[in-house]
Amino acid sequence: MRSTIQTETILIVLHQETSTPGRIGQILAARGYALDIRRPVLGDPLPETMDGHAGAIIFGGPMSANDDLDYIRREIDWINIPLKEQAPFLGICLGAQQMVRTLGGKVEPHRDGCAEVGYYPIYPTPEGRSLGPWPHMVYQWHREGFEVPRGARLLATGDMFRNQAIAVGPCAYGIQFHAELTLAMMHRWTVRGAERLAMPGAQARARHFEGRSVYDPEIRRWLENFLSLWLDSDARGRREAAE
Repeated sequence: MRSTIQTETILIVLHQETSTPGRIGQILAARGYALDIRRPVLGDPLPETMDGHAGAIIFGGPMSANDDLDYIRREIDWINIPLKEQAPFLGICLGAQQMVRTLGGKVEPHRDGCAEVGYYPIYPTPEGRSLGPWPHMVYQWHREGFEVPRGARLLATGDMFRNQAIAVGPCAYGIQFHAELTLAMMHRWTVRGAERLAMPGAQARARHFEGRSVYDPEIRRWLENFLSLWLDSDARGRREAAE
């Protein structure tokens, strides 16, 4: 078991030189957490234990969890550390898919070659609803989905890609969507990744900005509440283990 000593640093794993933790980083910094940003793609090491961190978040990226790349394999193997130590872990899009690979599950493209790029509905499961209210629409940017691996619990589903959010143990979560997105990030993604907007199922660029004006306040409220739950899951898990 990991140490019960609490720290105020969150490990942030990013996959491109110019990537940022977006709104999640802003919220955590406003709450007094330091952000330990690592980019294994650029050679940054990952810690051998979670004792120095209050939690870890692996963000998304244009690569695949199935890519035979050294840093992808290292990240997939590394996720065993927070899972074993029952430290708060959050995987977002690629990060969630990597956690699924860690647990022996599959990550695959849509059978019809479709992609979710834009705003799409999600539906919390009964267990998901027990965590509080969820947004009705979320921002997506992916063309692969994940299965629910052995030992994981399904928290939310979608139409095009069924599995949208999962939980593992008391402290680990994986979400397919991007609640961390800022307006600046939306501008960058829809310009630099414009080819994704032509994929089957993807939405035109204008719809992304129209959707943000409608759906983003609900997404932000969900993210604020979810991060509180996620950061408290460490203490909650220890209480349950002691009972």
